[in-house]
Amino acid sequence: MTEPGYVLTEDRPRGDVRAAVLLLHGGRSESREPVRPRQPSVLRLRPFARALRRAGAARGLTVWRLRYAVRGWNGADESPLADVRAALAAVAERDPDVPVALVGYSMGGRAAVRVAGSSGGVVAVAALAPWLTPSEPPSLLAGKHVLLMHGSADRMTDPRATAALAAALDGVAASCRYVPVAGDRHAMLRHPSVWHREVTRFVLARTGLADQAR
Repeated sequence: MTEPGYVLTEDRPRGDVRAAVLLLHGGRSESREPVRPRQPSVLRLRPFARALRRAGAARGLTVWRLRYAVRGWNGADESPLADVRAALAAVAERDPDVPVALVGYSMGGRAAVRVAGSSGGVVAVAALAPWLTPSEPPSLLAGKHVLLMHGSADRMTDPRATAALAAALDGVAASCRYVPVAGDRHAMLRHPSVWHREVTRFVLARTGLADQAR
């Protein structure tokens, strides 16, 4: 599915859709350049999409991937957020009333945190090596199931900020789990199976698909 400026694609199961997951890639602090499909931040989520599709298709999980219009957050413009909100609206229109999980990487993790509370269908948020600032208070994730993951050797975004958010979500989120990935860097390439496994289990469990027959 294509809308002006952004690209939204879906891997749909053959049977009934019981839940949806939307993947949000990373980007840059400032950039008006268009996002290209072969950029590393986009490619890094493809293995997650494959893992989710393999584990979830027979259970009724539809896997959506969003490609933003431009690469940057761009200060007060918060460029990705309009794309994410439009994508969530498209997901809800396609399959009304199904639970939705957001999986965001780096800048996409920040976007996921920011929009989670504004969409009634979002029940779970997985933020991977998220770029966090004080403008992402814990209250944005009130009542949501949350998975936070960060490589201990990440020098692009701060694992300490992610751990602090996890601690602050105690009693705020419906549930929160923080998974530090020892020795991994921002690209999530040193222990990929850990990232893929944790995200897949989280999405299936928190959207109610863990007990569905394969």
